[in-house]
Amino acid sequence: MKIKNELKKYAKSDAIEEKFAYFHKTGKGQYAQDDIFIGVTVPDIRKIANEYYKTISLEEIKELLYSKYHEERLLALIILTYKMKKAKEDEQEKIVNLYVNNTQYINGWDLVDLSAHYILGKYLLEHEDKKDILYKFANSNDLWKQRISIVSTWMFIREGKYEDTFKIAEILLNNKQDLIHKSVGWMLREVGKKDFDVEYNFLVKHYKEMPRTMLRYSIERFDEDLRQDFLKGRI
Repeated sequence: MKIKNELKKYAKSDAIEEKFAYFHKTGKGQYAQDDIFIGVTVPDIRKIANEYYKTISLEEIKELLYSKYHEERLLALIILTYKMKKAKEDEQEKIVNLYVNNTQYINGWDLVDLSAHYILGKYLLEHEDKKDILYKFANSNDLWKQRISIVSTWMFIREGKYEDTFKIAEILLNNKQDLIHKSVGWMLREVGKKDFDVEYNFLVKHYKEMPRTMLRYSIERFDEDLRQDFLKGRI
C-alpha cells in the first residue's frame, strides 16, 4: 500500500524506536508485550492521515488496523476519527462497527486514547439507546475494552453528561490494572474541569476505596491543601 510506504519515510532511528518500545511497555510480561514500532511520531502520523483520509476505503483502513506495526494501527485509527467527523449516518455506523469488532487491534493506551471518544463516544452521544456496549466492555476482562469504555465517555463529559462516566468508574473501581486506574482518574479529572462540585461529591463517596493512582489522577488539579486532605483521608 502506498500509505504504508509513506509512513516508513517518517521512521526515525533505532534509538527512537527503542524509546517508543520502552514508553509503551513492550517488554516480556508487560501489557504491550511484543508490540513492534518503526519509530514514527504522532504529529507525522497525523500529517499522513490528513492527506489520505478522504480517499482511503474502509477495507484499506482495516488492512492497516490489522498490521503488526503499532504506527500503522494508530494511522488507521486516526484516519477513522477524521472520517467520523465528516461521515453521514450510514457511514458512521460502518466506522463504529469496524471499531467495535476489531478491538483486539486497538491494543495500546495511545491507540485507545486518540480514538475512543472521537469514534465510539461521538456515536453513542447521538445514539444513547446503544450505550450498552460501554458496559459490556467495562465488565469484560479485556484491558483495552475496559479502557475504551471509560475514555469513550470523554465525549459525554464535554457535553456536560457525567452519569455514564461515574457508572463505569464504579465498575472499574477495584480493577487491578494501572492503566485503568490512570484512565478512570483522568476522566474524573475531566469531569472536575467542567463541574468541580460534581467530581468532588463522587470522590467523597468513593476515594477511600480507590486505588492510589486513580485518586492521584482525579485530584491532580485540586488545591494542594485539598489534595492532601484526600490523600491523607481527612475528608
